[in-house]
Amino acid sequence: MAHHNTVFHQILSNIPWGEFGQLVEQHGADKGVRRLTSKTQLTALLFHQFSETTGLRRLVDGFNSHRRRLHHLGCEELSRSTLSDANATRPHAVFSGLFAALLARAHGKLVSKARECVHLIDSTTVRLTQLSGKWARFSEGVYGAKAHIVYDPDADCPIHAVVTPENVNDISAAKVMPIKAGATYVFDLGYYDYGWWADLDAAGCRMVTRFKANTPLREIGERLVEPGGPILSDRTGLLPARQARSRSNPMNGRVREVRVRTESGKILRLFTNDLTSSPEIIADLYKRRWAIELFFRWVKQTLKIRHFLGTSENAVRIQITVALIAFLLLRVTRAAIDATIAPLEFATLVKVNLMHRRTIRDLFDLPEEIPRCGNETQGVLQWA
Repeated sequence: MAHHNTVFHQILSNIPWGEFGQLVEQHGADKGVRRLTSKTQLTALLFHQFSETTGLRRLVDGFNSHRRRLHHLGCEELSRSTLSDANATRPHAVFSGLFAALLARAHGKLVSKARECVHLIDSTTVRLTQLSGKWARFSEGVYGAKAHIVYDPDADCPIHAVVTPENVNDISAAKVMPIKAGATYVFDLGYYDYGWWADLDAAGCRMVTRFKANTPLREIGERLVEPGGPILSDRTGLLPARQARSRSNPMNGRVREVRVRTESGKILRLFTNDLTSSPEIIADLYKRRWAIELFFRWVKQTLKIRHFLGTSENAVRIQITVALIAFLLLRVTRAAIDATIAPLEFATLVKVNLMHRRTIRDLFDLPEEIPRCGNETQGVLQWA
């Protein structure tokens, strides 16, 4: 009978271990370490993400129960105290660097024409306990962290992330994100900042978002729209010349307002600096924001970022990073075998068979060996 590595081992084979080793050496993560290496720490945290463990005790007990197979993963057994200390003290930059390296291999080629390159920007909040109050206090009795994501809906993959305490505004995180010249950025009211809009406009980017209810337009020019359709009006005009405290508005060029009625009957007042595309295209671009909401829902339902193994800022950042790494590994594996089942069903199947010795293709009765992903478009995970 042919020998097979575990499903977990096959998924981990997509990690660029050479680059991970360089990151460990660069940040001195294993300096003075006698027992728990960074590789074992990462493997254990990924085991936590892929399996049904719900806390540090169950993670350690579940991981150690497979002691006969840990050798083939290049790992050793864990203790709760050692893993807890590692999560609190090991540099989170090692894991964020690995996310960037893995993303370079996982992210599909972006559409070559910049105007067709769509980036969705949004954030999601994860609740924390008062034990994280030293760094994550939002208000009285409320503690949390926030993940700010730039998402490519065509590649079904995040391309950039910033993790901050919950009290950091969305626009503050957006301003440190790199701008891809000529791309289309779709976002909501949390990123309402004329200065940032002007930076995107200067880079040749198309923007689609919503107007605030109290934002007027002046020097309005009306355009014809199809009567009886979802597009209610299509107008161009100028934004207010002044901002708060009488500051001049840097977004002083002509912009566009498209009013659209959604399927639920709600009327949206959309903003864009694209003066040439049809109003239907603008409405469809804003509708694509739903893709990043589905991504947030999938990650929260499938991966472990609701309950944290540690309370320190470093431990929370590491766990969120590893959750994103787990998402990429599942996506790479599913794409490599060309699986037709839904991502959630695929993740469930992996969990059930995680430590079984069988090829992933055997789970679907597929004939060929699983290929490795190639090196493609680069991305980055940053921490604020």
